[in-house]
Amino acid sequence: QVQLAESGGGLVQAGGSLGLSCSASGRTNNMYTMAWFRQAPGKEREFVAAIRWSGGTSYYLDSVKGRFTISRDAAKNTAYLQMNSLQPEDTAIYLCAGTFRPLHGMGYIYPIEYAYWGQGTQVTVSS
Repeated sequence: QVQLAESGGGLVQAGGSLGLSCSASGRTNNMYTMAWFRQAPGKEREFVAAIRWSGGTSYYLDSVKGRFTISRDAAKNTAYLQMNSLQPEDTAIYLCAGTFRPLHGMGYIYPIEYAYWGQGTQVTVSS
């Protein structure tokens, strides 16, 4: 089993920055991909960013490219999401997710592809 735990959410003014962390514990060897999703009230869960654990290839939602950066520290079993130039529309609960299964094509954008999820952390951006 794998447990994921997010930290680092909070309240920030528009234009500000926040950094999120996702710590993985348990049987984490050979994790294939970790990702960040977000969910705003009344909306579906939305892909934000993903990173392949081996090699570090990253993928982003178009609207966050150039503002958000996903990274990982394999030795610490931790993934990060650095969010800059935050806007009110970025307000949501941010959740990290992980999978051991290889993902093909754009499979990384689909929540159903991830077996492991954290509880989420609230990010609120005020205007």
